[in-house]
Amino acid sequence: MFKQICFFRKRPDMTAEEFLDYYENEHSKLSKRKGLQSSMPNAMRYVRRYLTPEPNPVTGEVLDPGYDCIMEIWWNSRDDFDRSREIIRDAERLNVLKEDELKLFATHSNPVCSVVEYDSPMRPDGKPPRIEIVYDD
Repeated sequence: MFKQICFFRKRPDMTAEEFLDYYENEHSKLSKRKGLQSSMPNAMRYVRRYLTPEPNPVTGEVLDPGYDCIMEIWWNSRDDFDRSREIIRDAERLNVLKEDELKLFATHSNPVCSVVEYDSPMRPDGKPPRIEIVYDD
């Protein structure tokens, strides 16, 4: 499994609620709305995590994490991830994407990272957690 994470900052003139609403109801469905081929063929999971800063338990400070949303996509392989990037870089699609991003993000310059994950044992029997994703048909 290969995992991608992107970090996004909302436009400064948007509220957190407007940002979430546009991302969930418009941007995350851009390919379908515009009648374009999916930019994420073979993606196994596509998740947006909207951040709400909380007080630091040691200092009590509420610190800005620098981003409003962390987007995660799980792929079966690095090849599937690379194929998605090729689709997104297509000139026609890229123009549509950039135009829509202007309505949502503070910038097009958003960090994209691959991830290596390690789970810590949390169960009473000392074993790492097991998470299963089930898709209803």
